[in-house]
Amino acid sequence: MESLRGRDFLTLLDFTPEEIGYLLDLAETLKAEKKAGVPHKLAGDKSIALIFEKTSTRTRCAFEVAAHDLGMGSTYLDPTVSQIGKKESIADTARVLSGMFSAIEYRGYGQEIVNELAEYADIPVINGLTNDYHPTQVLADFLTIREHFGSLKNRKLVYMGDACYNMGNSLMVGCAKMGMRFTVCAPKQFYPKQELIDTCLAIAAETGAALEFTEDPAEGVKNADVIYTDIWVSMGEPVESWETRVKLFIPYQVNAALMEAAGEQAVFMHCLPSFHDLKTTMGKALGERYGFPDGLEVTDEVFESERSLVFQEAENRLHTIKAVMKAVLE
Repeated sequence: MESLRGRDFLTLLDFTPEEIGYLLDLAETLKAEKKAGVPHKLAGDKSIALIFEKTSTRTRCAFEVAAHDLGMGSTYLDPTVSQIGKKESIADTARVLSGMFSAIEYRGYGQEIVNELAEYADIPVINGLTNDYHPTQVLADFLTIREHFGSLKNRKLVYMGDACYNMGNSLMVGCAKMGMRFTVCAPKQFYPKQELIDTCLAIAAETGAALEFTEDPAEGVKNADVIYTDIWVSMGEPVESWETRVKLFIPYQVNAALMEAAGEQAVFMHCLPSFHDLKTTMGKALGERYGFPDGLEVTDEVFESERSLVFQEAENRLHTIKAVMKAVLE
């Protein structure tokens, strides 16, 4: 396999199964080294610009700690200090930052923004999340699945709920690339776009992966290895849209009965944050408004159970992001 040095990391569509496997192996090595206290700094002075048009706990912390562990500097640019797209074009921003940093991370809105950054930057650009793709999260998910089951091949991952957004898209791409069985379990209007489905079906034909789509939760979760979900409403969505979405997704809540239908082998995963209880402002508002005292997209019983891998998954954001940074910069 050729070196990944200098490559952008925008979507897993751009990487072969071998390259994805290499990044997972590297993350596994870096995780073991960190646990053992073994330094793994990059040679030379390097730094990364972290552009966050959308705030985040896990992504920001993972990139900043990863940079520190690699001996890199990092500069956090939130919407209040970054002029990207406002007083300075995306192309100009890319060229300015290329002269000061070794890499750029972008977390925000349209995929076209991170693509344009990559087009004009002379340094690697890493996608920390866009509306369409969240590739660093999927690497963390796959490392977690590998740690639990020992392998990815032929593992069945079922995505419950809104699958037409970044997580549904990225998990479908990743599963197709790695020869897994991917099931979308959602209302039809929340399936990924047909163009991306067709692309993934073509990939699956080469890797031995399988893609399935169903509106029936009981049918979808049969023999699942992983039950995966995400929040049903986001902070940026108007309150008026909540009721429609919540009513549509009620049958897709991950609860004890659904986990039982999947089988005792199934584990639960979530990219976080999660409305599994009423201990957050938004979770409390949603729970009280729609009568969900025990969680929204997942019940607290499942979230806090021994079958839940969510915090192992969250930690693995650090190790897989560090692997991407090391691979494209060293």
